[in-house]
Amino acid sequence: MATEKRFSDKLKTYLLFAGPTTFVFLTVIILPFLFGIYLTLTNWDGIAKTYTFVRLDNYLTVFKDPVFWNSFLLTVRYVLYTVVIVNTLGFILAYALTGNNVRGQNLLRTGFFIPNLIGGIILGLVWKFIFSTVLVFIGRSLDISALSYSWVANPNKVLWTLIIVSVWQYSGYMMIIFIAGLSNIPRDLIEAATIDGASGFNRLRSIVLPLMVPSFIVTVFLTIQRGFMVYDVNLALTDGGPFKSSELISMHVYKKAFLAQQYGVGQSQAFLLFVLVAAISLTQVYFTKKLEVEA
Repeated sequence: MATEKRFSDKLKTYLLFAGPTTFVFLTVIILPFLFGIYLTLTNWDGIAKTYTFVRLDNYLTVFKDPVFWNSFLLTVRYVLYTVVIVNTLGFILAYALTGNNVRGQNLLRTGFFIPNLIGGIILGLVWKFIFSTVLVFIGRSLDISALSYSWVANPNKVLWTLIIVSVWQYSGYMMIIFIAGLSNIPRDLIEAATIDGASGFNRLRSIVLPLMVPSFIVTVFLTIQRGFMVYDVNLALTDGGPFKSSELISMHVYKKAFLAQQYGVGQSQAFLLFVLVAAISLTQVYFTKKLEVEA
């Protein structure tokens, strides 16, 4: 009887404090997710009131769709470049702005973080103007052949416009995470290594980087997740062109579901993308966790 009363009290407390949040989570996240999986088994076009159960036909269509896999491989290239460049640049900025001898470091940190606060659509439109007008004017005025034409209109260069904008947007955000990690490194370890004659590079390689692994786990995870899910910048900057040479996977899924009105196929692509990204992210976390060391 006492056990039942304790359980009842705990249930009432849970429903009082966490009940509303749980209800919203179930109705906004879980139920739509499960319903989306169900729709992958139908031929719904996103408009009709009725649809037919087609089993796994949509998944077979996705696996046989070369455009989907080309878009996915293009996104993998984009993610690889952004993960490496964003985290490298973010760490360099954090390391440079963590010392006590840096003047105006708070102002600099704020300046590098601000691009992350700009909406993706605005960001894409601003950088489209820069790539198509400002840089072209500079390139032609100074006779710089690489800048004398718009990279947004060049199929061989357009992916780099997305990479550059993403690096500019996310490096400052990752810098803040790295700064938090650097602040948690015990100062006595650095001082002891300095007294023992370790150079700045040796301190960085043997002490700082190993203790920064938890921060790298977070930043790499966030960069991978955001890289695969990017849509707004892709839409505003390139709109997938020219000739689908910059159509990343999220945009391809959107067009398949809402523009081509093949919602079942598009939902199947989205679910498959979710599984692939989850597998990649969990694998990254699993292996990088093994690199953690105790301070």
